Amino acid sequence: MTIRLALALTLALALPSAVHARQPSAASHTVSVLHCTHLFDPVAGKLLGETTLVVVDGHIAQIQSGVADPARYRADAPAGSAFSYHDLSGQTCLPGLIDAHTHLTVQFSKTTYSDKFRLNPADYAIRGTVYAKRTLLAGFTTVRNVGDEHNESIALRNAVNAGIVPGPHIFSAGQFVGTTGGHADPTNGFRWDLQGDPGPKDGIINSPADAWKAVRQHYKDGADLIKIMPSGGVLDEGASSENPQMTLAEIKAVVATAHDYGFTVAAHAHGAEAIRRAVLGGVDSIEHGTFMNAQDMKLMKEHGTWYVPTIIAGQYVMEKAREGWYPPQVAAKAEQVGPVIMATAGKAYRAGVKIAFGTDAGVYPHGENAKELQYMVQAGMPPVFVLQAATTHAAELLHKQDQFGQIAVGRGADIIAVPGNPLDDISVMQHVNFVMKDGVIYKEGGKSRLL
Repeated sequence: MTIRLALALTLALALPSAVHARQPSAASHTVSVLHCTHLFDPVAGKLLGETTLVVVDGHIAQIQSGVADPARYRADAPAGSAFSYHDLSGQTCLPGLIDAHTHLTVQFSKTTYSDKFRLNPADYAIRGTVYAKRTLLAGFTTVRNVGDEHNESIALRNAVNAGIVPGPHIFSAGQFVGTTGGHADPTNGFRWDLQGDPGPKDGIINSPADAWKAVRQHYKDGADLIKIMPSGGVLDEGASSENPQMTLAEIKAVVATAHDYGFTVAAHAHGAEAIRRAVLGGVDSIEHGTFMNAQDMKLMKEHGTWYVPTIIAGQYVMEKAREGWYPPQVAAKAEQVGPVIMATAGKAYRAGVKIAFGTDAGVYPHGENAKELQYMVQAGMPPVFVLQAATTHAAELLHKQDQFGQIAVGRGADIIAVPGNPLDDISVMQHVNFVMKDGVIYKEGGKSRLL
C-alpha cells in the first residue's frame, strides 16, 4: 500500500471530527516512519517481531512486518510532506499507556494540609500543567482524572485539547462527590467556624435529591465522568478509611442520574461494606478496594464491575507515614492500608475480577506511574496482563476502546517505546524513552532523522 492510498484510508477511518474537518493541503502533510524491534499487541496478548509503523497526519496509516527502507516511504510521501524516520532498534513499541486513576492538579508533600489555606485554585491549575507534562513523558498518553476541588482539571483538559500546554488526553471527573464530613468534604478537619456547609454545588450530598443535583451540576460544569466517595479515605483527617459514608439510596441516585447523562461512575471505596453498596448501586468501577472480601469480588464479577487497585499509593503512604509526613490519625490509616492493598489486588486477579490500571498519581510524585506495573506483577499478575490492564482494559473502562489502547490502522498515533522486552522485565516500563501522542513526538530516544 502506498502512503498516498494509506492517507486516504486513514482520513476515512479517523474520528468524525477529523473526517469532517477541512483536509490539509499536500504541503502540510506530516509523515513519520518508526522502526520497532518489537511491537506489543495487547489484543492478541503477545509480542510481535520487527515492525515498521507509518504515521500520517497524526494517525496510524500502515503497520508492516519487518524493517523497511525509509527512502521508499520518503519517495512515496505526498510532495512537500514533512518526513522523518525513527530507528527504535532494540526497543519495544507499545500503545500509549492509560492511567485510570490520577489527580493531575495536586501532589502530596509535607505541607499539603497547610497549603489548603495558602494556595488558590489557580495555583493548583498551574501546577497541574507541570504534572500533566511529566505524566505524558512517562508514557501515559491518556488519563482519567478522578477528582479535584475546584474543577481545575477540567480547565487543564481544555488547555491540553487546545494545544496550549502539553499533556495526555484527560477525562475529568471534576469535583469529588461525597457526604458531609466524608472523604470528599473539602472542609473536613477544619475548625468549626471555617467549615461552612458545602452542598451539591460543591459535590457534597446528603440525600438522593442532593445526588441528582450534584450530578447535573457536573454536567453543567463540563465533567466527563463522576467520582463518588462511599467510604472513608486514608489522607483525609477522618478517623476511618473503611467506614461506609454513603447510603445505598444515595449511590443509586448518583448512578441513575449519571448514566442518564452518559457518565460512568468511579467509586473510591476501601471498606467491604462500602464496596458492596457501591457495586449494588451500579457503579462502573471500584477504586482502591483495600478491604474487599470474597463476597465483594463475587458481586463485582456478577455485575461486571471494574477494579482499579492503585497499589503504588498504598505503598507510598505507608512509607511516608513512617517518615512523619501526616497527622497522627492519617498516619495510622496509612500504616493499616499499605500492607493490605497489594495482597487484595492479587486475590482479585485470581478471583477473575476485571482489572484496569490506575495509580492515584498525586498521592505519590507524578511521572512515577509505571511503578504500579511492577507492583501488579509482584501481586501475582503476569506481565502480559498488567500491560493489557494499562491499555485495552483501561480503554474499555473509559468506554473509549475504539480510540485508545492499541496500535491499529486509522487510530490516533499514541505510541511509546521502552528499551528491551517488558514481558521479560516489567521494570523497563519505568524507562520510557519515546513518546508520541496524536502523531506529535514529545520524547525522542531513538536514532531519528528528517529526510
